[in-house]
Amino acid sequence: MKSILALTCGLLIGSTAIANPQADNKAMIKLATDSGCMACHQIEPGGKGPDGLAPIGPAWRDVSTKYKGDKKAEAALTHTVLTGSNPYESHWKGKVSGLAMPPNAVAIKAPEARKLVHWILALEGKAK
Repeated sequence: MKSILALTCGLLIGSTAIANPQADNKAMIKLATDSGCMACHQIEPGGKGPDGLAPIGPAWRDVSTKYKGDKKAEAALTHTVLTGSNPYESHWKGKVSGLAMPPNAVAIKAPEARKLVHWILALEGKAK
Protein backbone atom coordinates (compact mmCIF):
# COMPACT_ATOMS: atom_id res chain seq x y z
CA MET A 1 0.00 0.00 0.00
CA LYS A 2 2.81 2.41 0.92
CA SER A 3 4.56 1.74 -2.39
CA ILE A 4 1.38 2.50 -4.36
CA LEU A 5 0.91 5.73 -2.42
CA ALA A 6 4.56 6.69 -2.96
CA LEU A 7 4.30 5.90 -6.68
CA THR A 8 1.09 7.94 -7.01
CA CYS A 9 2.63 10.92 -5.19
CA GLY A 10 5.75 10.64 -7.33
CA LEU A 11 3.71 10.64 -10.51
CA LEU A 12 1.70 13.65 -9.39
CA ILE A 13 4.79 15.59 -8.38
CA GLY A 14 6.56 14.58 -11.59
CA SER A 15 3.65 15.57 -13.81
CA THR A 16 3.43 18.95 -12.09
CA ALA A 17 7.13 19.54 -12.66
CA ILE A 18 6.79 18.58 -16.33
CA ALA A 19 3.86 20.94 -16.94
CA ASN A 20 5.00 23.90 -19.02
CA PRO A 21 3.35 27.20 -18.00
CA GLN A 22 4.70 28.88 -21.16
CA ALA A 23 2.95 26.25 -23.31
CA ASP A 24 -0.26 26.80 -21.32
CA ASN A 25 0.05 30.56 -21.88
CA LYS A 26 0.57 30.08 -25.61
CA ALA A 27 -2.34 27.64 -25.85
CA MET A 28 -4.69 29.93 -23.91
CA ILE A 29 -3.68 33.01 -25.90
CA LYS A 30 -4.26 31.06 -29.12
CA LEU A 31 -7.68 29.91 -27.85
CA ALA A 32 -8.57 33.48 -26.86
CA THR A 33 -7.40 34.87 -30.19
CA ASP A 34 -9.15 32.20 -32.24
CA SER A 35 -12.37 32.75 -30.25
CA GLY A 36 -12.33 36.52 -30.76
CA CYS A 37 -11.69 37.41 -27.10
CA MET A 38 -8.61 39.48 -27.87
CA ALA A 39 -10.69 41.89 -29.96
CA CYS A 40 -11.97 43.40 -26.70
CA HIS A 41 -9.62 42.18 -23.96
CA GLN A 42 -5.93 42.44 -23.19
CA ILE A 43 -3.90 40.49 -20.69
CA GLU A 44 -2.06 43.48 -19.22
CA PRO A 45 -3.83 46.47 -17.67
CA GLY A 46 -3.19 50.00 -18.83
CA GLY A 47 -3.48 49.51 -22.56
CA LYS A 48 -5.71 51.62 -24.75
CA GLY A 49 -8.54 50.43 -26.91
CA PRO A 50 -9.61 51.71 -30.33
CA ASP A 51 -8.91 55.40 -30.99
CA GLY A 52 -6.94 55.75 -27.76
CA LEU A 53 -10.04 55.23 -25.62
CA ALA A 54 -10.26 52.93 -22.64
CA PRO A 55 -10.18 49.29 -23.76
CA ILE A 56 -13.50 47.69 -24.67
CA GLY A 57 -13.24 44.99 -21.99
CA PRO A 58 -11.23 44.70 -18.79
CA ALA A 59 -7.65 43.45 -18.81
CA TRP A 60 -7.48 39.87 -17.62
CA ARG A 61 -4.97 40.58 -14.88
CA ASP A 62 -7.51 43.09 -13.50
CA VAL A 63 -10.21 40.41 -13.70
CA SER A 64 -7.96 38.00 -11.82
CA THR A 65 -7.29 40.58 -9.11
CA LYS A 66 -10.97 41.50 -8.77
CA TYR A 67 -12.10 37.89 -8.31
CA LYS A 68 -9.14 36.57 -6.31
CA GLY A 69 -10.43 34.19 -3.66
CA ASP A 70 -14.02 34.16 -4.97
CA LYS A 71 -14.93 30.48 -5.18
CA LYS A 72 -17.94 31.20 -7.41
CA ALA A 73 -16.01 33.35 -9.90
CA GLU A 74 -15.01 30.58 -12.32
CA ALA A 75 -18.58 29.36 -12.83
CA ALA A 76 -20.03 32.88 -12.94
CA LEU A 77 -17.46 34.21 -15.42
CA THR A 78 -17.75 31.13 -17.64
CA HIS A 79 -21.51 31.75 -17.72
CA THR A 80 -20.89 35.41 -18.63
CA VAL A 81 -18.50 34.45 -21.44
CA LEU A 82 -21.10 32.11 -22.93
CA THR A 83 -24.29 34.13 -22.39
CA GLY A 84 -23.07 37.72 -22.20
CA SER A 85 -23.55 40.38 -19.53
CA ASN A 86 -26.18 42.93 -18.64
CA PRO A 87 -25.12 46.47 -19.62
CA TYR A 88 -27.14 47.90 -16.73
CA GLU A 89 -25.15 45.95 -14.14
CA SER A 90 -21.62 46.59 -15.42
CA HIS A 91 -19.08 46.67 -12.61
CA TRP A 92 -16.37 47.84 -15.02
CA LYS A 93 -18.20 51.10 -15.80
CA GLY A 94 -15.79 53.99 -16.20
CA LYS A 95 -12.84 51.61 -16.56
CA VAL A 96 -13.66 50.21 -20.00
CA SER A 97 -15.44 51.61 -23.04
CA GLY A 98 -17.66 48.57 -23.66
CA LEU A 99 -21.05 48.46 -22.00
CA ALA A 100 -21.56 44.70 -21.95
CA MET A 101 -20.04 41.44 -23.08
CA PRO A 102 -21.95 39.88 -25.96
CA PRO A 103 -22.86 36.19 -25.79
CA ASN A 104 -19.99 34.09 -27.13
CA ALA A 105 -21.37 30.54 -27.10
CA VAL A 106 -21.18 30.50 -30.89
CA ALA A 107 -17.44 31.35 -30.82
CA ILE A 108 -16.29 29.21 -27.89
CA LYS A 109 -17.73 26.06 -26.36
CA ALA A 110 -18.30 25.63 -22.62
CA PRO A 111 -15.28 23.37 -21.89
CA GLU A 112 -12.89 25.75 -23.65
CA ALA A 113 -14.49 28.80 -22.02
CA ARG A 114 -14.06 27.13 -18.62
CA LYS A 115 -10.37 26.44 -19.34
CA LEU A 116 -9.81 30.02 -20.47
CA VAL A 117 -11.57 31.51 -17.44
CA HIS A 118 -9.59 29.20 -15.15
CA TRP A 119 -6.36 30.42 -16.76
CA ILE A 120 -7.44 34.08 -16.51
CA LEU A 121 -8.25 33.72 -12.82
CA ALA A 122 -4.84 32.14 -12.21
CA LEU A 123 -3.00 35.16 -13.65
CA GLU A 124 -1.14 37.28 -11.14
CA GLY A 125 -2.26 40.88 -10.66
CA LYS A 126 0.95 42.31 -12.08
CA ALA A 127 3.10 41.04 -14.92
CA LYS A 128 6.27 39.35 -13.75
